[in-house]
Amino acid sequence: MLATFFYQFSIQAINPLMNGYARHLGITSAFAGVIVGTMSITSMLLRPFAGNLTDRISKYRLALIGGSLCAISDFGYLFAVNATWLLIFRIVNGIGFVLCTVCLATWMAFLVPRQHLGAAMGYYGLLNALAMAIAPALAISIYQLLGYKFIIILAALSAITMVVVIQLIDNRAESSIDLKEQHFKIIQRDALPVAIIFSLLSIPYFVTQADIVMYVQERHLHITVSLFFLCYSLVLIVIRILLKNYFDTISFGIWFSICIMATIGYILLLTIMQNNFEMILAAGLMAVGFGVMVSVSQSTALLLAPMKEQGLANATYYLGSDIGMSLGPIIGGILPTIFPLKFFYPVMLLIVPLTAILYLSNRRKLNSAVQYN
Repeated sequence: MLATFFYQFSIQAINPLMNGYARHLGITSAFAGVIVGTMSITSMLLRPFAGNLTDRISKYRLALIGGSLCAISDFGYLFAVNATWLLIFRIVNGIGFVLCTVCLATWMAFLVPRQHLGAAMGYYGLLNALAMAIAPALAISIYQLLGYKFIIILAALSAITMVVVIQLIDNRAESSIDLKEQHFKIIQRDALPVAIIFSLLSIPYFVTQADIVMYVQERHLHITVSLFFLCYSLVLIVIRILLKNYFDTISFGIWFSICIMATIGYILLLTIMQNNFEMILAAGLMAVGFGVMVSVSQSTALLLAPMKEQGLANATYYLGSDIGMSLGPIIGGILPTIFPLKFFYPVMLLIVPLTAILYLSNRRKLNSAVQYN
């Protein structure tokens, strides 16, 4: 879990500053956007390969390679003199990121008893959430005082710390699978319905992540928008601690129903909000609607997949996340050009019937996951 925190910190500290850093180097705004998105595109394309590798070789070795590549790319940003080198190191960062995400989550699942997988993935997600809350806020605050390069060095040191921390794990999760019997697969079929449902539910989250500042400015709201994701993270931390023992005993359908109601709630609140209280309430409901589904979806994907395809199941789950992460900002950019701003969030309620249909079509399999452990 500590390794997860440190590699995520290295990624999340750089991401919000990369656009500005690229433009600081004299790169055009359009190409800076391409450079920022390259890491996500790289990781999305390589998910199936990372999943297959995770099921074939030592989790320790892959995590070591992934963490080392993150550190190399961070130091590379320091010495990048033009757009080409920055793009190259961004791709290297994407490779390191995809190896770390798939490998560490699978390693975590390998280390804990199957009957406690939900609780374990809840804690795993908790450390992810902490890094995703702390790193961007810290990076944005510090770079204004000490500059981009200080943050890049901090991110590189965090990636190095991740490499050091994994040396302390005794069980290095060597694969016992016969490679001749293991064929290359792009997705894990049993985990696919979970990944699609999660992908759809993640779209409003990533739209909000990309566009809530613009949304508040365009509506001329007197709201402290910087509090939104801080409150989201705090509520999520409390929820995951309080509910840790229920992730392994309550079926997917019950969690899905709760998350759908919370998703409808936060979308409606973001539509009508006029003050900080309504914004904070929306953030809290988003922690339930999206944040809880992060852990439930990941543990369900792992429980449904056979042991020999745990890495591939994780890769399939993360592929759903990548799709949501890619589509969210695109949808958020297109919606204001088609609809008035008052319809910006209500349009996203279309995901509710889509996810409901997917769930109802696969409910028996999804609800049986808890019984499998």
